[in-house]
Amino acid sequence: MVKAVVGANWGDEGKGKITDMLATDADIVVRFQGGANAGHTIKNKYGKFALHTLPSGSFNEGVVNCIGNGVALDIDKLIGEYEEIISKGVPAPKLLVSERCQMVMPYHVLFDVYEEERLGKASFGSTKSGIAPFYSDKYAKIGFQVCELFDEEELKKKIERVLEVKNITIKNLYNKAPIDKDELFSKMMDWKKKIAPFVGDVRKFLYEAEKQGKTILLEGQLGTLKDTDHGIYPMVTSSNTIAAYGAVGTGLPPYSIKEVYTVIKAYSSAVGAGAFVSEIFGDEAEQMRIHGGDGGEYGATTGRPRRMGWFDCVATRYGCEVQGTTHAVLTVVDALGYLDEIKVCTGYEIDGEVVKDFPVTSKLEKAKPVLVTLPGWKCDVSGIKEYKDLPENCRKYIEFIEKEIGFEIKLVSNGPARENIIVKG
Repeated sequence: MVKAVVGANWGDEGKGKITDMLATDADIVVRFQGGANAGHTIKNKYGKFALHTLPSGSFNEGVVNCIGNGVALDIDKLIGEYEEIISKGVPAPKLLVSERCQMVMPYHVLFDVYEEERLGKASFGSTKSGIAPFYSDKYAKIGFQVCELFDEEELKKKIERVLEVKNITIKNLYNKAPIDKDELFSKMMDWKKKIAPFVGDVRKFLYEAEKQGKTILLEGQLGTLKDTDHGIYPMVTSSNTIAAYGAVGTGLPPYSIKEVYTVIKAYSSAVGAGAFVSEIFGDEAEQMRIHGGDGGEYGATTGRPRRMGWFDCVATRYGCEVQGTTHAVLTVVDALGYLDEIKVCTGYEIDGEVVKDFPVTSKLEKAKPVLVTLPGWKCDVSGIKEYKDLPENCRKYIEFIEKEIGFEIKLVSNGPARENIIVKG
């Protein structure tokens, strides 16, 4: 059985917690896309962790954690996370890294920084993790796969060829110092030592595991609205964040993915630039930010305060449709207990017309939210275990959302810990 855990919205929906929970019954957890530019926050018996590359199954003994070929692999960050969780008492995770996985190079990070500087106010709000330059090189066929670390002579030749182009750009466009080929090779040999014990044929491993009836969990990064093709382009990430890419980013057949857990936040939040129709501002936003999540709404990778907004039914319905949702999961319901009234965005007004289908970016930029106001429940719901025991107004809020988006909510998260999950249906 292959299951995917993905986000419906802009990311930060709580996928790490849901993956961590589902991983208790999984044999394998796989990261299949993205890089260290977004984090999954997990709270369990070992403490609180923000993982950026290491799969969220790393806290479950017996689970094999895989880095699929679709990941933008920053080796230093991966190994740093691996060593950090061990230092905090977590048993050493079983880790397998695809030999076909491509590496985030030091110059990818530099190019990311330089380009954001050059763009100024027109920048994309990048986390400056090198993700866009990485994927650009991957599809220009000048990226480096992990397997290339193990052929030193060919690696030296390729470094020289690639740096010819890179250094021309650095000098003439950014007016920065060139990259030294010997320093780069030395760095990559250091990576080789670090990553060698974990490298293998992930595709074949997963193929055989599925044949044997193992449970495989695919862990997505960010959400639908940050997908390169289906998101709020161009203010998106540089990879496909949807469950369908789980097959591409792992090598599994597309028909293998049987269940898609699409994680939805009980309100909206976003990091970075781009259209955000239900956004709120000022003290209203700050209060939601303070009450939200576990310790507030600040990026797990960047620490940046997230942009806040009311629940967006239009964006969420679209996100669930694109993901192919079989199980909708609503998170951080507990964060809204301070509100007397809660607004929900049920449509967009664009050029005088109300629409309920998520539009392309050019129309999205003109959209105004159509808001419905629901009564709050004014209490802490974090200790509740059964859906029927939630306050009536809380249940009405959940069921209103469910009806609007057209997908059954099967799990409700009402706290940061693994056990704070209510099975609804």
